[in-house]
Amino acid sequence: MASTLAPITSTLAAVTASAPPKYDNLWMLILGFIIAFVLAFSVGANDVANSFGTAVGSGVVTLKQACILASIFETVGSALLGAKVSETIRKGLIDVEKYNATQDLLMAGSVSAMFGSAVWQLVASFLKLPISGTHCIVGATIGFSLVAKGQEGIKWSELIKIVMSWFVSPLLSGIMSGILFFLVRAFILRKADPVPNGLRALPIFYACTIGINLFSIMYTGAPWLKSPRRWLACTHFRRLQASVC
Repeated sequence: MASTLAPITSTLAAVTASAPPKYDNLWMLILGFIIAFVLAFSVGANDVANSFGTAVGSGVVTLKQACILASIFETVGSALLGAKVSETIRKGLIDVEKYNATQDLLMAGSVSAMFGSAVWQLVASFLKLPISGTHCIVGATIGFSLVAKGQEGIKWSELIKIVMSWFVSPLLSGIMSGILFFLVRAFILRKADPVPNGLRALPIFYACTIGINLFSIMYTGAPWLKSPRRWLACTHFRRLQASVC
């Protein structure tokens, strides 16, 4: 959720910081933050509901527990793992260099993209349609760039990769889900007493989930984690040098 909002708000803040000390566009910055809150509300109403729908529907967690878990882990996940996605949406889709002389246009386009994404997600939630917040902001960003700069302002190679991922991700998710359900059904559900086997399998599932998350954080984590990692690496290297000498 926050990773969807971060690239747009960071673009607005960066444009404002690099602009001359004038306050002509302050209203646009304030409006952008207001729309960002509306967009966050719409993402929570649809995108987050998609994530926790199966858990709530199966009775694993209640709706209140799902809201609490979503508030915590959606924020932590976006802070630890959302940097790459945010960078792609902020600079990977459109050529921001073409807006150096027209920063006001980039700000207006970013605000328009957030507004369009928020409106569509609210409409989709009202119509009970499960959609993706990332798809919305990608389409909105491409739309304003086409109007502002035409086809020259879009990085088509990056867009093709993103569109391909929209088809590959459900396919891989379906394959992994099918394999996991086959193993659970074969070794747990079809046993005479599945409870003991299920309890013994829980630590394995927890370890795999935590291991994948930790690997993702360490491999492609947030930029603010790189400085501590570099410090630890340098400290370890100096210790090795001292022990060898």
